Amino acid sequence: MKADLNVIDYPHLKLGELKIIADLPAGGSRLMQGASGYVATLVNGELTRRFDEDTGARPGRLIRS
Repeated sequence: MKADLNVIDYPHLKLGELKIIADLPAGGSRLMQGASGYVATLVNGELTRRFDEDTGARPGRLIRS
């Protein structure tokens, strides 16, 4: 079965600063906050983030109704 997995370094887990980003359709904005302290993130068995850096892998797919 497929699963997503986060490997977290709890002693180094921190939240970043809050930012408002206006990149939604019709000029809408959203509140974003980064985080650090993630050792790895796996999606469908593929490594997508390693030591807080994006690996470029995009194993997911877009589902539309």
